[in-house]
Amino acid sequence: MRTVGSWLTVSVLMVGAATIACARTVRNVEVTPAEPATIAELWQEPGASARDLFYGPGGVELVPRGRTFDFIAEDTTGFSPGFDVRDERNLTWSVKTGPEAQSEVVSSRILWAIGFHQPPTYYVEQWSLSGERSGPQPPGRFRPEMPSSEVVGEWPWHENPFVGSREFGGLIVANLVLNSWDWKTSNNKIYRLNTPINGVRRWFVVRDLGASLGKFSYPLILKWFRLRGFGQGTRNDLPGFEQQGFIRSVDRERSGVEFDYRGIYRDVVDSVTPEHVRWALERLSRLTDMQWRDAFRAGGYSPETGARYTAKIKQKIAEGLQHTAAN
Repeated sequence: MRTVGSWLTVSVLMVGAATIACARTVRNVEVTPAEPATIAELWQEPGASARDLFYGPGGVELVPRGRTFDFIAEDTTGFSPGFDVRDERNLTWSVKTGPEAQSEVVSSRILWAIGFHQPPTYYVEQWSLSGERSGPQPPGRFRPEMPSSEVVGEWPWHENPFVGSREFGGLIVANLVLNSWDWKTSNNKIYRLNTPINGVRRWFVVRDLGASLGKFSYPLILKWFRLRGFGQGTRNDLPGFEQQGFIRSVDRERSGVEFDYRGIYRDVVDSVTPEHVRWALERLSRLTDMQWRDAFRAGGYSPETGARYTAKIKQKIAEGLQHTAAN
């Protein structure tokens, strides 16, 4: 009887925890109350000139130099293995290897292309380590530690000062277009800039975008528990990306959009309106064919693979614009 009673107690607690977990509210909250945020710290108009999506926000000047980097430390956190390394300029880089390296560079380029702040990233196919872990290494995503900025905090998807804005809704839509699904708070960083850039000294950034360019999935346990340890999709998976749907329906009367998404961030996704969809997709539709080619070339994809990814993304854009067209 004691065993049965203990099991019932645990079951009740688990159900209660699940109920709390599934009842999360998406709301507009200042995460830095002493310094209220502005939309310009999340998004700014990219300007009339098409952004260079091969070299990205770091430009050609920051491209990792040399082929051998000094080992500093191994990074054992997260899904992908990685290292902290130092180059010949004494610049420190965070390196991520594995399937996320390519998809992160491309996804970062695309968000930056339409105005969302992103740190510099580069995909390096051939490189080696010297020191404790010397020898050739797998291709990796290189992100520099910039002396001109530092990470000073984190911000969550469900509680932040941008909730309800078209820019934040558009950010959600852009991530859904890319099938990006790892939306944990630790991936969202607040950067402090030493010198203002375009009038702001702070950036709110969605970073570590490697869990993208695949297909959403939904283990049954996630129906009851928001457990991030269970993957919600694939990474860098072209066949899966091509199979994934986008918009199921649009309810204009309730300003609601039903996406082909069943992950643990349903409440965040449900906050998107048709206006948010159109705002994001109109901006994505302005990217040129050269920009799409450059974005996937920057991630080390073959022209054929990049073309297939681009075709699917353009299909999503056309579908979304059709769903949200004015009657």
